[in-house]
Amino acid sequence: MSIYEVNNRRPVIGRGTWIAPTAQIIGDVRIGDNCYIGYGAVIRGDYGTVIIGNGSAVEEMVMMHARPGGLTDIGESVTIGHMAMLHNCKLNNFCIVGMNSTVTDFSEVGEWAIIGEQSLVKRNQKVPAHKIYAGAPAVEKGDVQQKHMDEWGAAKKIYVALAKLNIDTMKDVTAEYC
Repeated sequence: MSIYEVNNRRPVIGRGTWIAPTAQIIGDVRIGDNCYIGYGAVIRGDYGTVIIGNGSAVEEMVMMHARPGGLTDIGESVTIGHMAMLHNCKLNNFCIVGMNSTVTDFSEVGEWAIIGEQSLVKRNQKVPAHKIYAGAPAVEKGDVQQKHMDEWGAAKKIYVALAKLNIDTMKDVTAEYC
């Protein structure tokens, strides 16, 4: 993993958090406990601040940044899908951002809201709690049901367990060829 201080802005990583060797954490980035930060993720707090709450999963190739003096604020137990892009936004606890989605400046995604894959949450857009939004731009598609929370609650536990598994068992090895 690559963790960098820049302009006296230094990352802080919580206990039990696993960061992939190819992830880059730069500047004022505060990652909570028991988080999973996937391969190729880039989290830049060089101008602004990025905060990631406890138990959140930042999957592979996610890009996060904040405007100068701004904040990208990720709540607890948030799941951010592969290749998502987040910029100067707020994601409340337990929400889900689907793969290859973008959440832009000054937007907010409510608690337990789900953003479908390849969606665009536009500048200043507010996604209410317990709603499903999808499309580009993202529009309401329905309500989050108990079955969604049960399924995603189980998935969130998998990433916390994966972080622990990687901390406990991952080691650098030389490949064996046939």
